[in-house]
Amino acid sequence: MKNSDVRIAATGLYTPPHSISNDELVSAFNAYVDQFNEENSAAIEAGSIPALQKSSAEFIEKASGIKSRHVMDKDGILDISRMAPYFEPRPNDQLSVLAEMAVNAGREAMRNADLTAKDIDGVICAASNLQRAYPAIAVEIQAALGIDGYAFDMNVACASATFGIETGLGLIRAGAKRILMVNPEICTAHLNFRDRDSHFIFGDVCTAVILERAEGEANGEAWEILGTRLKTQFSSNIRNNFGFLNQAERKTGEDADQQRDPFTDKLFKQEGRKVFKEVVPMVSALISEHLEETGVNADQVKRFWLHQANLSMNEFIARKVLGRDATREEAPVVLDEYANTSSAGSIIAFHKHREDFAPGEVGVICGFGAGYSAGSVIVRKIA
Repeated sequence: MKNSDVRIAATGLYTPPHSISNDELVSAFNAYVDQFNEENSAAIEAGSIPALQKSSAEFIEKASGIKSRHVMDKDGILDISRMAPYFEPRPNDQLSVLAEMAVNAGREAMRNADLTAKDIDGVICAASNLQRAYPAIAVEIQAALGIDGYAFDMNVACASATFGIETGLGLIRAGAKRILMVNPEICTAHLNFRDRDSHFIFGDVCTAVILERAEGEANGEAWEILGTRLKTQFSSNIRNNFGFLNQAERKTGEDADQQRDPFTDKLFKQEGRKVFKEVVPMVSALISEHLEETGVNADQVKRFWLHQANLSMNEFIARKVLGRDATREEAPVVLDEYANTSSAGSIIAFHKHREDFAPGEVGVICGFGAGYSAGSVIVRKIA
């Protein structure tokens, strides 16, 4: 294994102030189901529409491993007349909610590395769901942090953080000294909380990673990047069609409110079984081939910080790479508390489960999801 020219100097984590347990979420969902079935009883009895089926906390945990999720707004999600988060509209001269999350996570990362704004050259905002098209959220974050440099947004769904690390690595090799990469995810805002198959999947969070040129002594801990590997393969099995062209799809004369209803087919959708069947071999092969290419044996990897989407999926991936079941120490889980937080999941796992590493020990950060997209980052602790 050769030494790297780029290292991770620090990470940061912003956890929203509210949490929703499975029991709370199911209680609201089942109340909605009762209301829907009662209001549509005639159509259901006539067979023109199916009755909605209730959910349970046990079903959710068995299907996903999720027990709760942190959220930016709790009341709107649990209100059965709304079932979506609510954010008070902010004027253009006020920091946006997505940028606010990222600033909190970014400041923590900077504190952890004993760095200030003058030490950062650029900001990458890499996330699945960006609050607006322009101006870039990253530029807003840059301004709020007082960083003199450049910033841009990027979206590679749940693999955005690993793609962001690769992009930051490239910028450093091109001349930057340090890059702040942030992953603000308000996943609850792209979720249909009236859909039994997916209403429990996502939570909100923001993570941050500081990448720096590997020269001189690190201010604190440091993780050299031994290698990165990216892969994409198109699939519609995970999809979100909500966007600015939705209003242009309205036919002349049709009711505008009906056409703009976000609960038609525009929010998060996935074919879960197909995703499991296709993503597990893709990601496990990516990691295995990347380790071999880097000169690292699977049994040399102390920890796999995997994307936190589904417990069974992570267990299968780790088993394929290791040739045996992984322990919780080898493949830690945070989705039981945070749920699926898209691009941030693997970084949360890395942030929370690395204190026991000694210099020289190796781990793998891996994000994967819609696209399909997957990114693997092999790191070794050096300080």
